[in-house]
Amino acid sequence: MTTAEIREKILNDVVFMGLRSAIGVIFILHGMSKFNPGFANNLPNMGFPIEMQIPLALAELVPGILIIVGVLSRLSASLISIIMLGAIFMVKGAKSVTGQGGVELDLILLASVLVIMIIGPGRISIAQAIKKLPRCLH
Repeated sequence: MTTAEIREKILNDVVFMGLRSAIGVIFILHGMSKFNPGFANNLPNMGFPIEMQIPLALAELVPGILIIVGVLSRLSASLISIIMLGAIFMVKGAKSVTGQGGVELDLILLASVLVIMIIGPGRISIAQAIKKLPRCLH
């Protein structure tokens, strides 16, 4: 293997870790903001009962953390993709891609978590460091 190939593989791993980190931070921040009482007051307007505040907040916060560290990232990305589909179709109604009520950010986040779901956590992750974990749990 040449030096250029080694550098390219390392760069790919670092870039993928950066993608995981960015997506994880976004969902950690979104999950933390959902613990705010104002979010609970808006849930009935979106068609959800108020009791869904904590499960919705945890469904973004916990997978965000797991994606960053690289454990159960496929499962976490699957959960987040379901949340993003709900945000696109149930909350925003998929009325337009851009503008008021646009779903462009949601589509970008959905595409990113689908990449993580298919590729897995990458080589810079706890799942890779712990070789005994089954591949489905990466």
